[in-house]
Amino acid sequence: MKSILVPFDFSEEAENAFQLAQDIAAKASCKLKLVHVIEIPTTQHFNTMGEVNMEENFIDKIYMVDLVEKRKKQFKELEEAHAVKSYDFSTTISYGNPYAGISSEITEIKADLVIMGSKGSSGLEELLIGSNTEKVVRLSKCPVITVKAPVKADQLKTIVFASDFGEDSKKVIKELKDLQELLRAKIRLVKVNTPNSFEKSKTSLEKIKAFIKENDLENVQIDIYNGDTEEEGIIEFADEVDADIIAMATHGRTGFMHLLSGSIAEDVVNSAKRPVWTMRFKK
Repeated sequence: MKSILVPFDFSEEAENAFQLAQDIAAKASCKLKLVHVIEIPTTQHFNTMGEVNMEENFIDKIYMVDLVEKRKKQFKELEEAHAVKSYDFSTTISYGNPYAGISSEITEIKADLVIMGSKGSSGLEELLIGSNTEKVVRLSKCPVITVKAPVKADQLKTIVFASDFGEDSKKVIKELKDLQELLRAKIRLVKVNTPNSFEKSKTSLEKIKAFIKENDLENVQIDIYNGDTEEEGIIEFADEVDADIIAMATHGRTGFMHLLSGSIAEDVVNSAKRPVWTMRFKK
């Protein structure tokens, strides 16, 4: 691991992600970068006559100038505070669409890992509005760890990797192994059976054992768990074994196909209380 990116909006969740990123960067002796995206207002204010309200637009511009200067000062203070750390630390401010800014920075620094805060959401709000976290989880070219509560890297000793252990799962296991080795953690490989997607235990065991052998996995444990849905089963299993982090792969579907098929990984990111590691299947 050479570089970690943390999207940072000065929220409590972002601060939790930043703290975890510092721990992991110290362990890996890699680069750590914060990116803050400032959305630029694009709409003009109109009065009741349909005329542009110059006074309100002027106030918007003054607010943006003050905000930019404030963020620059805050980032400069962070850089000074991290000058003596064991890892290389830097910050950047981007302007425009938050997801586009984060995505561009992932490509720019060739990030090996993104760590970002998430408040989680559900129901109609999630469907209509979505979130930048979900977009990054769905489309990022590198693994993403989403964090809601404070957590230390040394506490991440049990990883639950939920999968069907088919061909697609082999496309993300190298990156998960790298994290396992860095954290010196144990991986619990779990196949969740549901009424609509049932597989005999014997078949699951054979498939998982073959997966372990083919990918040279060590310090692992096999589990088969029954749940009403994949999402509920994964979260319930992680709760029962007191896992420290959940790991999953995502297809990265977008648009209409995403609405039709949904994403178990995104649902887990939204619902789980513990950190979730996700990675898009490589095509």
